[in-house]
Amino acid sequence: MSAEIVMPGIDISSPTNSLSAQVTTKMSLSTSPSATLNSSFASKHASSWQRGATSAAKQLKPFATEDIKILLLENVNKTGQEVLEAQGYQVDCLKTSLPEDELIQRIRDVHVIGIRSKTQLTARVLREAKSLIVIGCFCIGTNQVDTQYAAKHGIAVFNSPFSNSRSVAELVIAEVIILARQLGDRSNELHQGRWNKVSSGCWEIRGKTLGIIGYGHIGSQLSVLAEAMGMTVMFYDAVNLMALGTAKQVPTLDHLLQGADFVTCHVPELPETSNMIGHDQIGQMKNGSYLINASRGSVINIPALIDAMRSGKLAGAALDVYPAEPGGNGDYFTNDLNFWAEDLRSLKNIILTPHIGGSTEEAQSAIGIEVSEALVRYVNEGATLGAVNLPEVNLRSLTMDEPDHVRVIYIHHNIPGVLRKGQLPIIAAVSRPSLTHLVNEILGDHNVDKQMTDSRGDVAYLMADISDVNAPKIKDLYQHLEELSSRIMTRVLY
Repeated sequence: MSAEIVMPGIDISSPTNSLSAQVTTKMSLSTSPSATLNSSFASKHASSWQRGATSAAKQLKPFATEDIKILLLENVNKTGQEVLEAQGYQVDCLKTSLPEDELIQRIRDVHVIGIRSKTQLTARVLREAKSLIVIGCFCIGTNQVDTQYAAKHGIAVFNSPFSNSRSVAELVIAEVIILARQLGDRSNELHQGRWNKVSSGCWEIRGKTLGIIGYGHIGSQLSVLAEAMGMTVMFYDAVNLMALGTAKQVPTLDHLLQGADFVTCHVPELPETSNMIGHDQIGQMKNGSYLINASRGSVINIPALIDAMRSGKLAGAALDVYPAEPGGNGDYFTNDLNFWAEDLRSLKNIILTPHIGGSTEEAQSAIGIEVSEALVRYVNEGATLGAVNLPEVNLRSLTMDEPDHVRVIYIHHNIPGVLRKGQLPIIAAVSRPSLTHLVNEILGDHNVDKQMTDSRGDVAYLMADISDVNAPKIKDLYQHLEELSSRIMTRVLY
């Protein structure tokens, strides 16, 4: 389904007020209190949006509401909490993840949930989340969420794909130097009282070759840092990308493995990347080379890495991620968690860190703001910009000059036609009218100021602003949309 903008708009901001954000209890109508969205996206485009702005954003209020309830798990940064609390939402914050059964109990009456990498939002959990409209992943990855199930039930998922890139890149550069100089072993020895001043097997990184697997946000930043330190950079990616600086893309993974002194992985968790580096791949690496993984724990076959370290094939390694990771801090990195854990811990010149690549004050602060503001935009205005599982749709804010307007959001199955039910006349299936046509027949009884629709896979997202409405008309409009068999979720913001 192609996107159609009936009327272009200019986004307008207004001062934040203390009005609580609310959603309906019986009819699943979501609300939008007035809000200034000081997001990175808004800031980036503020100058163009503000040109021509003539009115403050409208204070939105629903006709039947309850307070928005938000559950934040895994110690989400305070900056994110503050953004959400400033909207008047009810925000409940926990420092840890929750076992699945307890999570199911807590999520049942929650409208928004914020998580990091440990919480698993499976289909079983989401099935019980009857009030949930949006999920915020305060991290890069979303593999801990069943995003397909969420999309099919109208639940948007947002993440932070950029904010911790620098932190991870800096960690990897530090690990390259630490491995090359065996600093981890020397530090441990001196902590134990042993003085061991050696130079054998210790190297400068200047003039060495760094091979980057995955040239995305992290890989490309790492490329720039490595070149600044005198390294030669090559990278492998599944798609052709523009190289930064003098970095060169190589045609195959084998080419990279055979030519790099240091190999570092920066790929998502996909079936194609599971055990991407195993016995055969390590066998192709240079003797005495180094292997680093700060992406996903499933990318490297750990027993193969252990064998290569013991045989001397690899001179060192650094791991920040693992196939199974503890749900909280404590003495949990044992064979009970991963059967090879104690063998891994016994190796020399290996850096083991507890998934802290993005764990800096700067990164977590930026992630907190970025994801929370995306949640506010979705709850308040229905904007899906940046959603990982729904079409990206947005309209300009309603303003104080539009007092009798309503925003309708209709999330539906992406099908070519649908039979109407209830009070609406039945359309013969043989005619196969488009779904947009059916929805527009409902909206056609009203004055539609602007409208946009787009689809992504099996799910489509329609947003329309309608003028000259009152509470009875809004209820009637909502009920007619709810009667369509294609409906996933209907939201009304006004």
